[in-house]
Amino acid sequence: MTFYKVTSVVVLLVTLLTKVKGHGVPSTRTTGGTTAPINKWPWMVSLHNSSHLCGGSLINDLWVLTSADCVSSFNITQDILTVYLGRERQQGPNPNEVKRTVEEIIIHQDYDSVTGNSNIALLMLSAPVNFTSYIAPVVLADSNSTFYTGINATVTCWGNTEISGSLSENLVEFEVAVVGSQQCKCSCGESNITHNMMCAGFLEGGEGFCNGNGGDPLVSDLHGVWVQAGIASFGEGCAASNFTAVYTRVSQYQSWISNHTVSHHPSFITFTSNGTDDDLSVSCVAPTNTSPNAEPVFCGQAPLNAGIWEGSEATDGLWPWMVSLQKNGQLVCGGTLVSLDSVLSDATCFTSFPNASEWTVVFGRLKQNGSSPNEASFQVSNISLSNLTGSNIALLKLSSRPTLSDYIQPICLDDGRTSFEGSKCWVAEWRSGQGAEAVLQEFSAAVQKCGDASPRDIICTEQFTEDQSGSGGPLMCVLDRSWFQVAVLRSPLSASSERRKRAANHIFDKLSRFNEFLSDKLGPFLTPHSTNTTAASTVTPSASSTLGNTATSPHATTGMIGSGGTRSHSPFFLLIHLLALVVFL
Repeated sequence: MTFYKVTSVVVLLVTLLTKVKGHGVPSTRTTGGTTAPINKWPWMVSLHNSSHLCGGSLINDLWVLTSADCVSSFNITQDILTVYLGRERQQGPNPNEVKRTVEEIIIHQDYDSVTGNSNIALLMLSAPVNFTSYIAPVVLADSNSTFYTGINATVTCWGNTEISGSLSENLVEFEVAVVGSQQCKCSCGESNITHNMMCAGFLEGGEGFCNGNGGDPLVSDLHGVWVQAGIASFGEGCAASNFTAVYTRVSQYQSWISNHTVSHHPSFITFTSNGTDDDLSVSCVAPTNTSPNAEPVFCGQAPLNAGIWEGSEATDGLWPWMVSLQKNGQLVCGGTLVSLDSVLSDATCFTSFPNASEWTVVFGRLKQNGSSPNEASFQVSNISLSNLTGSNIALLKLSSRPTLSDYIQPICLDDGRTSFEGSKCWVAEWRSGQGAEAVLQEFSAAVQKCGDASPRDIICTEQFTEDQSGSGGPLMCVLDRSWFQVAVLRSPLSASSERRKRAANHIFDKLSRFNEFLSDKLGPFLTPHSTNTTAASTVTPSASSTLGNTATSPHATTGMIGSGGTRSHSPFFLLIHLLALVVFL
């Protein structure tokens, strides 16, 4: 115990001696933060997997503290990670920089990627680093620490500093205030905040944690010593109004950190808040959506998608789940909104190790070089790829939930229990033949029999020409007045697409092939509106149906709205029919 105390004192002295307050150093104001003076935050690290992935903090000469979200993906391994210490900027010279590879990744055993609980990880460097004025460890809050509402804090990052912004070139610092747990629960939801979390930001919105800032340290000044209180975990958009950012509470993990850094203990200190905690008197005002009159969210609804307007000009809102996926501002693929905050696309649109901070999701767009008053752009906080043999899909977690409207709606996901054979379904995709003039187009495509010997997890349609930018778009069918996505368009350059070109019909992997992956990432699927409980009859499309129209309408007349497969074999629908018969009798 004496040894550990001495070690802690030594580390504290080194930190104090090497820490630069930044007095007299000019700082440049940026949107949503201030460019940090050089060596003001010497514990700050940049974690790379070919480009900036996450932030982190140096806690001794061998270990870095970050969030589990940053390193928990199946395609993140220690051999592809590089840690940069003493870095001043993401591009250009960094004369005081030292880099290390990662020897070991330790993720907390209770980490939950869905709830964000225990979102903490340790990285052991390949070799110890020497402390300088530009590289020094941060002191950690111990288990007796208290952070009352209103305590000033700072978070540093290289992440996006605004909703539509790109990765910051220089290290940015944000001044925030601690928000008490009760107030945070009022903003984020009672069940979303655990005792292992803390919150910081401003309830009126403004500066704070935003996309690309995972793993970054939240620190507070204790009599001239900077103490790390939190690790950036998740947030609802860039310091969105009435929403605070959520951090992993470091003081809850003193034992866990110490147990895994036995030979190189970091320094802990008690951060004490003075006075009383105003958070104790906070009571939540019931949110609007708890009202008995609040409407439930149904999938597959397209309010502006009614009537046959074959061949008319493109109109907003016809496919309200359709999105444009932009990488550094350039169209790459299409996608669909499949939950309140997740977008589905094709895995071939991404590298094996996608950097979420490079991507933007645009709703309500019809032309890539134009704009629409109904457009809305969202940053991406995480990208998950399925890992099956053959084709795969991608899920993009949005940094904040879009507000649903006539122009933004989620599509239903087909779970594989419905047969759409003989139905007239639709494809929506981006066509990039005219370069920046790429427009959203639709195709009708009759679902056909694949063949007696075909696998059960494929679906076939009549042939149509694919476009490279169309990858990630949906094959969708309508059932009981709701639209279901049954497959994801793949790149025409892929091996499976080459096989499809030689086939008599167009072959897709059913979306239901990925049910386990989707359920794990999304939880329960959204459900359609069930006002029409009668199983729809199958409608055979006309032989003259047109392919390749610019997106107009869903072509769902009263006769077509009920087209698509039938779920007559579902116990639920059998029960509904039986109840209807009893009522009738």
